[in-house]
Amino acid sequence: MSRQTQSHDTDDRDTKEARLQHPSGFLYLTQHESVPILIDALLDLPPGREFNKTELADHAGVTRQTVGAYIDVLIETGVLEEVPKTSPQRYRLAESEVVEELFALNSALNAIRE
Repeated sequence: MSRQTQSHDTDDRDTKEARLQHPSGFLYLTQHESVPILIDALLDLPPGREFNKTELADHAGVTRQTVGAYIDVLIETGVLEEVPKTSPQRYRLAESEVVEELFALNSALNAIRE
């Protein structure tokens, strides 16, 4: 391997590490393997649908523990919101710009695939 190739590989790794240490909003949201799967499942739900962690896990095809590990990230980023005064705690898609943009991106990508 030439010095130039080694230098380029090192630069690529440094850039990747910098991105991971200071991720964009998109990378922050999708850097965890299961989050895109959860978002895909959420985009498939009827509007206004409420659910608990177990129901979301079943719908997404992941474990309840996986949902529990990432539910706070989904709330923090404006994808989900807690439904007040529910036990067990219920959630729904947030009425947010983030969710609107996720639907728009999903629609645009689906249109390209067709």
